[in-house]
Amino acid sequence: MDDILNNDDAFAARAPATAEDREDAEIVAGLGTRLRALRKEQGLTLQGLAERSGVSRAMLSKMERSEKVPTLSTIVRVAKGLNMTLSSLLGAQPDASAVSVLRARDRIVYRDPQTGFEREALSPAHVPQDVEIVRHRLPPGRSTGWLPSYPVPTEKYVLVQAGTLTAEVDGEAHVLETGDTLFFAVTGPYRFTNEAANETAYLVVMVRRAAG
Repeated sequence: MDDILNNDDAFAARAPATAEDREDAEIVAGLGTRLRALRKEQGLTLQGLAERSGVSRAMLSKMERSEKVPTLSTIVRVAKGLNMTLSSLLGAQPDASAVSVLRARDRIVYRDPQTGFEREALSPAHVPQDVEIVRHRLPPGRSTGWLPSYPVPTEKYVLVQAGTLTAEVDGEAHVLETGDTLFFAVTGPYRFTNEAANETAYLVVMVRRAAG
């Protein structure tokens, strides 16, 4: 829980050097612009969003100015405070077409600057976005950190594609090997950890249920 409550300073500044770094910088620059626009669209002040998300006003201001790359737990809390998906916050464009193709080159990839955790959105941003598919990659010895629950009832289906994954849900740790699957309803904080010596890759299917 401490990871969730005390992670406002969990940012890492990086000077773009590689193509990957430049891509990350472009995503972060776009994030700042979108965050400011979305906050104002909802009639929220920085303090108001800080109270709804649990991310401090100072950190939100830094994000809007695109000064630093937010960690996963920070950006997830901001999306929750805005009552929207992380993919939408990162810039996924809605597509209500009956048949939709999302090219590999166009997929949005987010990288946590501290852990190297990588999140790649695989599904088009349908409206309403009741189902979302993402691919996660975790370097050896790294964790997503504790992640909060969602504003609406949400279920997760996890499929380990490579490596070993430890999922901590409802106070219990589940060790998953390649090919194993896991289902859980998100009712509280949870986290994924790679305790092995090799990278772990896993798919996550998120299903959002209508409240009530």
